[in-house]
Amino acid sequence: MTNPPIAVAGDAAEQLLLQLAKPAAAALSDATGVILDSNTPFAQQIPWQQETLTLPAAAALNPPLTWQNLQSVLQQPPFNYQQPHHSNRFGDIILKVTPLSSGKLFWHYCAAAASDEIHDPLTGLPTREIFYDRATQAIINADRDKKAVALLRLGLDNFTRLNEGLGHHFGDAILCQFAQRLNKLVRTSDTVARLEGDQFGLVMLISANRDAVLVANKLLQMMESPFRVGEQDVQLAASIGVSIYPEDGKEIEKLLQRARIAMRHVKTDGGSNFRFFASEMNQQARQRIEMENRLRHALEQQEFVLYYQAKVDSSNNKIVGAEALIRWNDPQKGLIPPGQFIPIAEESGLIGRIGLWVLHEACRQNREWLDAGLEIVKISVNVAAPQFRDMQLVEKVSAVLEESAIPPQMLELEITESLLMGDIENTIHKLQQLRDIGLSISIDDFGTGYSSLSYLSRFPITTLKIDRAFIQDVTINHNRAEITRAIIALSQGLNLSIIAEGVENIAHTNFLREHGCNIIQGFYFSRPVAPAEFAKLLQQGTITPE
Repeated sequence: MTNPPIAVAGDAAEQLLLQLAKPAAAALSDATGVILDSNTPFAQQIPWQQETLTLPAAAALNPPLTWQNLQSVLQQPPFNYQQPHHSNRFGDIILKVTPLSSGKLFWHYCAAAASDEIHDPLTGLPTREIFYDRATQAIINADRDKKAVALLRLGLDNFTRLNEGLGHHFGDAILCQFAQRLNKLVRTSDTVARLEGDQFGLVMLISANRDAVLVANKLLQMMESPFRVGEQDVQLAASIGVSIYPEDGKEIEKLLQRARIAMRHVKTDGGSNFRFFASEMNQQARQRIEMENRLRHALEQQEFVLYYQAKVDSSNNKIVGAEALIRWNDPQKGLIPPGQFIPIAEESGLIGRIGLWVLHEACRQNREWLDAGLEIVKISVNVAAPQFRDMQLVEKVSAVLEESAIPPQMLELEITESLLMGDIENTIHKLQQLRDIGLSISIDDFGTGYSSLSYLSRFPITTLKIDRAFIQDVTINHNRAEITRAIIALSQGLNLSIIAEGVENIAHTNFLREHGCNIIQGFYFSRPVAPAEFAKLLQQGTITPE
């Protein structure tokens, strides 16, 4: 018994089948095997001349595919004919033949025999190419059975930070465990694949959208159990975007793109959730692309500015430093805070150029204040992970210091705690090179990362900066207060400077002062201000809270 014909109506539907098959090769033939039409991959890849595009004449294959063995293939559902390696161009190819209601045959080719071609070498899941093939077959079946296809795109939340902080071997172990969980969860009729990096795809035939909702919820529940690597447990979440065939598109590439857009919206909203694609997301996706283009333009037109937030010794209200904070002075929208453009800069690869500009501008400005006779203070500059990984970072910092002619002791680089836990030996070496220049190194947002206290003493750092999340609740949350006290004690034991950010009132200040942290930064003393206003604060030398 053979599979029932696919019900398609007219040339337009047949053309759609050819387009859906991309990037795999596909063609249409008549009932005798004469090729009538094909998509571009077929025309480019199948080694037959245009004038001999008939399957009975396919003697170029090894073994040849003849009409006689084709007839035997058609008696064995699902009509698979396996063609071994074709010298010069191909690995093994699986040929799938499906009859259409019009009497024509739909030919669909996909590379399949070599394991390293069809399976991701890390997770063992199918590759993107096989995912396209399975999605195409699901769509064919959906059209035949009057159903729909759900395409889910899954991304691990904050995986990049974990990968950078704990190392790629740790991240690879997480990806393998995640793949195993997915395989256990899905039905045998569904297909899960690794698409790229920490992003995975799931394609499934559904009767109604609620079927996709049930699966998405199960996927989220699956993430509630921590991942264990060695002796360390890590809790991760996932963001899921869902697109539906045919309502969200009829081409696999478009469905994947729209599932990705939906997933991005989940991540923007905090992650650990799922969302269906909606038409308005297209507009927001276009806006994101426009912002990326505007960011490139802003770099060229020098639209960025730095604001400075004072660091104050609360024992005498004296200004002892400042943090340089970037703002985007958009000609049309005015000042745009970093939270609205830094994530896009990181995703688009622009963060390195922007970070280098911040370094140049902060040092130039400090030189200007020094030339004006103001008391120079140490300026802190944030260094993003891609910027820190730059092999030329030490040379670039040295060049900026030489150009601005400010003492190295007046520059502090702030790096996030997670950066410490990547390639530890290389990280220590690079930090020591920066310390040898004379710079200070501060660990920003301390207490929120994954660093091991046993390693902390090995890093040539000078300062710990308590994350604002602890300071906000320090007077009302016992656990936050205990952690803050412990961080202060740790800094004292390691002979490190300690600073608290996010200080907003006298109660915060008194708590910190009482437990030995006098250097504070926050709205209680000063908001970030423009260079001219900060120059006035430097003239005063002290800040008296209102």
